[in-house]
Amino acid sequence: MGLIRGLLSTLYYLPTVYKWLYRPYYLLSLLMSLAFLIVRSCPGLCEHLPSQREDDNSCAFDWREVEILMFLSAIVMMKNRRAITLEQHLGNIFLFSKVANVVLFFRVDLRLGLLYLTLCVVFLITCKPPIYMGPEYIKYFSDSTIDEELQRDGRVTWIVEFYANWSPDCQSFAPIFAELSLKYNCLGLKFGKVDIGQYGAVAERYKVNPSPLCKQLPSLLLLQGGREIMRRPLLDKKGRAIGWSFSEENIIQEFNLNEIFQRYKKLSKGEKPEELKTLLQEAPEEEQPHEEEEEEEPESKKDK
Repeated sequence: MGLIRGLLSTLYYLPTVYKWLYRPYYLLSLLMSLAFLIVRSCPGLCEHLPSQREDDNSCAFDWREVEILMFLSAIVMMKNRRAITLEQHLGNIFLFSKVANVVLFFRVDLRLGLLYLTLCVVFLITCKPPIYMGPEYIKYFSDSTIDEELQRDGRVTWIVEFYANWSPDCQSFAPIFAELSLKYNCLGLKFGKVDIGQYGAVAERYKVNPSPLCKQLPSLLLLQGGREIMRRPLLDKKGRAIGWSFSEENIIQEFNLNEIFQRYKKLSKGEKPEELKTLLQEAPEEEQPHEEEEEEEPESKKDK
């Protein structure tokens, strides 16, 4: 059933895949993922490879190579269950295919394994995945502009993504966040992004840990008047992110985007801003930022 679902998904996204194959990153990734298949099946090359087949046919896979490829397929299917975007599906396929190629080449010949591993390192250093350059209504903040912009108007609600360019999850999430900004951006609901890989001080102020071990990237914060209302993903007691799917449906539901958008559409219709209540006034106590609790503790000590 999982194989049929994957095949149908591939057919559905086939036009998009064709467009991506024109990009150097995806084209080279595809070639490197198929490298062992090409070498093992190509006449003139496969005759020089050793084989453990009983018929000594070096241009066909032996039972151990078939076993490795079957194991690779199982891992890719398991990983792609949590994948949301097509970029994540392809990223998992390319990643584990390269790992399998390393194992297969080292098994055949140590020199071929070292050569392929060197090519992988060079590819990783020189060829970066393409950055999303599509349409969006997103304001990009810096260390000096984020606080001023978020506090400028207390009636405006901001959804801010904290990301890093080196994070594959952030790169995969970029088109989803852009699509949300196109659908829901209005006078009272705005979308922003800040690169905490470049502005580390912002990460400290807003308590987002950029470490890959904490898995907090990307992080989405809903803010109003510079005050945090909610964030995803949530954190456990050790400061590690609790698993959460950054799908478009989850974000719309968790952040109540439909309700917020309908509320702020009144501004564009010319209604008085004073008639709109702020989210901070209506937010339940558990959604209020932790800063309030930290401010109340010193007052209670003074009373004592």
